[in-house]
Amino acid sequence: MKPSRFILLLFMWMVILKSRADLLGTWELLVDDARIASMHTVVTRFNTVVLLDRINLGPGPKSDCQIDPEHPALKPGCYSQSAILDLTTNKVRPLFKTLTDTWCSSGQFMSDGTLLQTGGFNDGFQKIRKFTPCEATSFCDWAELGETELSEGRWYSTNQILPNGSVIIIGGRAAASVELFPPQGGGAVKFPFLAEAEDMQMDNCYPYVHLLPNGYLFVFANNLSVLYDYTKNVVVKRFPQLVGGPRNYPSAGSSVMLALKGDYSTATVVVCGGAQYGAFHDWRTNATARQSCGRIVATGEDPVWEMEAMPVGRIMGDMVVLPTGDVLIVNGAEAGSQGFELASKPCLYPVLYRPDEPMGLRFVTLNPGSVPRMYHSTANLLPDGRVLIAGSNPHYFYNFTGEFPTELSIEAFSPEYLSPERASTRPTIVELPERIQYGGGFDVVVSGKFLAVGLLEINIASAPFATHSFSQGQRLVKLAVSLSAVEDVDGVWMYRLTCTAPPDGSVAPPGYYMVFAVNLGVPSVAKWVQLI
Repeated sequence: MKPSRFILLLFMWMVILKSRADLLGTWELLVDDARIASMHTVVTRFNTVVLLDRINLGPGPKSDCQIDPEHPALKPGCYSQSAILDLTTNKVRPLFKTLTDTWCSSGQFMSDGTLLQTGGFNDGFQKIRKFTPCEATSFCDWAELGETELSEGRWYSTNQILPNGSVIIIGGRAAASVELFPPQGGGAVKFPFLAEAEDMQMDNCYPYVHLLPNGYLFVFANNLSVLYDYTKNVVVKRFPQLVGGPRNYPSAGSSVMLALKGDYSTATVVVCGGAQYGAFHDWRTNATARQSCGRIVATGEDPVWEMEAMPVGRIMGDMVVLPTGDVLIVNGAEAGSQGFELASKPCLYPVLYRPDEPMGLRFVTLNPGSVPRMYHSTANLLPDGRVLIAGSNPHYFYNFTGEFPTELSIEAFSPEYLSPERASTRPTIVELPERIQYGGGFDVVVSGKFLAVGLLEINIASAPFATHSFSQGQRLVKLAVSLSAVEDVDGVWMYRLTCTAPPDGSVAPPGYYMVFAVNLGVPSVAKWVQLI
């Protein structure tokens, strides 16, 4: 190579590396080989992470994986159907009691902190499972309910906890109905909207469901959405159609409800990305993903979709509401659709969506990862403010060859607010009650070096069930806060903040939440509280 050409190439690589270095956020590898590609992921109040895939997934027969629970380790060549990750040690141990197929199932935490897990494929079609979390040093496992089953088979359905603590299970493939857990008389109830939203490629699967602060459900399927009164099984309102084609499975957009704040009377829903119609049905793996996002005030009198564009088109992106109220969009691809081996062009660049900025300034491209996370990948907010990234298996079974192999590693992405330059502004929660009651006042003691006391936020975040580019039950609520006392304790300033808990279960359903103190956009490590 001529010296001049070598210098030119070296200069180009330096520019590329510098441009990447200038992008915000950092990546770290937590687990090199978890022996599971997590299709469903959820964080527990004990700071562990439940990883769940499907039965009949890997080279090793299931019987080879059933070893002594007192010595939980997998034999060589064996893979987990489910596992638990200890966030303090980054150690993974297998779980053994996933007895029926959990492929493309759904889940939600109940008010007592038990994980409810419903449906799946084949023998799991009508099954109900529970996981009661425990300390990482203890041993807990799945329990399948024997006689109690779903009234209707649920594959690709969505779960949402309700204000009274029960869980509604909505839709699924060929299931235009809803039902409740605990079961109520009458079983499943027909929900014709889901049938209306169906098309030849099933774009009504995994509907986006958000519990609004007015007590109704916002339900989005395909490109249609309604305000649903589940207590009367009545559609209260129909929203305008979202332009730009289907957005649900298998067309694979994503959705969040933005942080609830103020008097909690307003809720805004965002739906981003998706595949071109027909990409799934016609196996068009190179069909360019949609770049558009729609945003609507779901509680408005006459709402309309406000359209804006992401930096690049994306399918299978996971949208994670951060403790600040900003939204991280991560994982996915720039072409194709959801489904086995139906996508291409992995989207390695996360994007930050800043909802309080003016249109045109809301999206920021972040530091790219190096591992493609495509079909069956997940993203979950962790109590320390990082985002856990797991999974990616675009194949019918585990396949470690080819362009996009099955991914068994687990990573964490740290947003810019965790950068060393901002460490001095990070607050610490010193004191917090274990339980809070609706509408009641409670104190949080916060310490830190450089706190903008009058601007401190106390925000509570749920632990959603993440699967197939949608986090079921995800919500962030910003609490009313006032400063009540300041004290110097051995040279450390302690600030006692008086907070008001959410007024009712429509704003925040009962259950366990991560509580973050946020100072100038930098969140603390969260502590857990039970809202009762």
